[in-house]
Amino acid sequence: MEISPAAKPPVCKIMDFGRYKYEQSKREKEARKKQKIINVKEVKFRPNIEEHDFDVKVKNATRFLKDGDKVKATIIFRGREIVHTQNGQRLLKRLAESVQDFSAVERQPKLEGKNMIMILSPKLDN
Repeated sequence: MEISPAAKPPVCKIMDFGRYKYEQSKREKEARKKQKIINVKEVKFRPNIEEHDFDVKVKNATRFLKDGDKVKATIIFRGREIVHTQNGQRLLKRLAESVQDFSAVERQPKLEGKNMIMILSPKLDN
């Protein structure tokens, strides 16, 4: 039953509740169909990575960004490598420059324990 309080005298319309629920579920399904689910994909590095290996990782990150996913770039430091965190930062900046056509840096490189993490998000198409 649907009541219209603006009308004088108040008007009431009797409706099929099953049909109402069905139409409501159709609207919700249509809204879900249009939304884009963003996943976070991870690309892992070591501080002293070779050039070709770096290029492969950049290519993977570019593919993830083109698909509309965020990329979490992680550099894993082991043992005495943690002393040279500037190498890791240099590597992440190089990654950001390599994919700058497709991405924006959402979170700058930050050291968390023995890992340095940077998050890249896909550029919005305006």
